[in-house]
Amino acid sequence: MWGMKVLVVSDYRPFHSVRPEAEFIIGLKEAGVDVRIMTFADCSYNKRFSKYGIPIIEFQPEQKFNRDEIQFVQRYLKDEEIDIMHIFNGKTIINCIKAARKEKCKVILYRGYSQNIHWYDPASYTKFLNPRVDYIHCNSIGVEEHLHDQLFFNKSKTKVINKGHRIEWYENIKTANLQKEYDIPADAFCLVNVCYNRRMKGIPYLLQAMKELPNELPIHLLLVGKNMKDDKNMAILNQFENKDKIHFLGFQSEPLPIVKAANAFILPSIKGESITKSVIEAMCLETCPIISDIRGNVELVNHQENGLIFPSKNIEAIKDSILQAFGDREKTKLMGIAAKKHIQENLNTDQTVAKLHAFYKEILA
Repeated sequence: MWGMKVLVVSDYRPFHSVRPEAEFIIGLKEAGVDVRIMTFADCSYNKRFSKYGIPIIEFQPEQKFNRDEIQFVQRYLKDEEIDIMHIFNGKTIINCIKAARKEKCKVILYRGYSQNIHWYDPASYTKFLNPRVDYIHCNSIGVEEHLHDQLFFNKSKTKVINKGHRIEWYENIKTANLQKEYDIPADAFCLVNVCYNRRMKGIPYLLQAMKELPNELPIHLLLVGKNMKDDKNMAILNQFENKDKIHFLGFQSEPLPIVKAANAFILPSIKGESITKSVIEAMCLETCPIISDIRGNVELVNHQENGLIFPSKNIEAIKDSILQAFGDREKTKLMGIAAKKHIQENLNTDQTVAKLHAFYKEILA
């Protein structure tokens, strides 16, 4: 059993965004799993994988239903007698499932998003609802609950194993000088949000809540990421009396110094989240999380202990949470410290490795 052969199919090009996943793959190798990785040739993590003796197959299926790509994966599964194919990259799923159709290996799909799988959608049966899929590795209970909501879905197929982090990754992050770099007043209480702005992120609700705050309070909002200045957000901003308290910082290749400098990280998502990586990063930096109560989100925070939780889409509740955090800065700081401890004790990479290793052994027993 210790020599189980596991093929991981994923995209390891962007270093920081894939680090939690890549590091538990390395942990599995160190635990004795014969793991090998099918990924792009130019991945930032390939040197580190090679350092640990992990074989790299420089290949990624990219075109749906491509016969040559399907045959390439199929030959590898057969020739190497792979026991488990664990697929993390959603773009490869269709071809990988087809490649495994006549092979003996177990097929595991990773899912880190708690929406958009529906029993009535034919496309879902080419991926997560495909009967050839043996198990679905869910990054949160919220993801598992969404899958269990689908009619005719075999609930025994799901397994919740969080992508853990290591707090050491964040120890050398410098704190941004918000006053010097972004002209934010020295006495400002700063909220930050980092995301690619989409409807699911709920930014309009956050802006509406900011608009309702008393004008004299020095509460500022830093919005980091692409597409923040869309028409809906700008229409709300144009109603502000204090527009200077909303700061659109755009895409930042290194946003963590800004997150570390903020008093709180606020996430008003209305659907779809798992355990959000940007929130975990903020917690590792001791930045207090203030998040909505949707599936996935609520698994990260114990209300009033290591952060605050408010009802999704509730503008008044968002405002009240902001005022609470602002009104007791010392408690907000202490909740940030507790948030880091929570990640260290309950969401670390070693736990992910141990749980995945046990899961692999269980399904091959």
